[in-house]
Formats: sequence, C-alpha cells, structure tokens
Amino acid sequence: MAIWDGFARLQPVMASFGRERLEAGVAWLATVRSDGGPRVHPVSPKLAEGQLVVYMYPSSPKAHDLRRDPRFCLHATVENDAGGGGEFSVTGTASVIEDAPMRAAIMGGAERAAPYVLFALDIASALAITYRDGQPVRLRWP
Repeated sequence: MAIWDGFARLQPVMASFGRERLEAGVAWLATVRSDGGPRVHPVSPKLAEGQLVVYMYPSSPKAHDLRRDPRFCLHATVENDAGGGGEFSVTGTASVIEDAPMRAAIMGGAERAAPYVLFALDIASALAITYRDGQPVRLRWP
C-alpha cells in the first residue's frame, strides 16, 4: 500500500495521468455494503497534503461502509462513451483522518472541514487506460 505521494514517486507518469483524471470532475467510489454487496457513490476526491482523500457527511452510507470495511475502488469519470481522455482507478483501503491540523490543511480551513468525515485512501493497485485508435492501452501498478 502507498499513500498518493509514495505512489507518485514510484509511478510518476501514472500519477500525473491519475491527477488529471481525478481533478477533471466527479469520481465514483465503490464500497462494500453490510450485506457484502457493492455500493457506488459519486465523490469529489482531493489530492492534498500528499494524500488522496474523499470526504462526506458522517451520516452518508459510504462513510458507514468504509468504517465497517475499509476496502474501496475509486474510478475517475470518463468523459464520453468513447473513453474521452482515458480512465483511472485505484483500489485499496481507507482510513479516517482524525488529526485536526491535517483535516484543516486538506479542506482549506477548520470550518470547511468541520461537517465532514475525511478518509485517506491508501493505494494497493492502480489502473490507467487511454485509447489509441479506439483500442485500450492499459498501465497497471503494481
């Protein structure tokens, strides 16, 4: 597992592509429901303080899911049905960020962070897909 900065040092090309895709808009977070089934949620991931972070209200089903079972998959939005600028996804485990100064730094102030639970996403694997002449070109880590 690696935090975002560690992943970026190991895979700078993938991390640059991933940053571009994650910052392009909404991403989709898959979590594990209490019955073991999948659940998918729209999120706005942040890359801050060397970490990949998602934030949500404490009452959100995704927050309950991640607290119970920290496994996730995060998939960056695809621009169109032809793959647009490509796809990027990571899998791993999430952990709650409790440290108040870190929360404030990530969210741009303590007041902005206050209503949310923040999860750091530790990366176990990553997949970047671009399309050339309609054919997928895949990069995987590890």
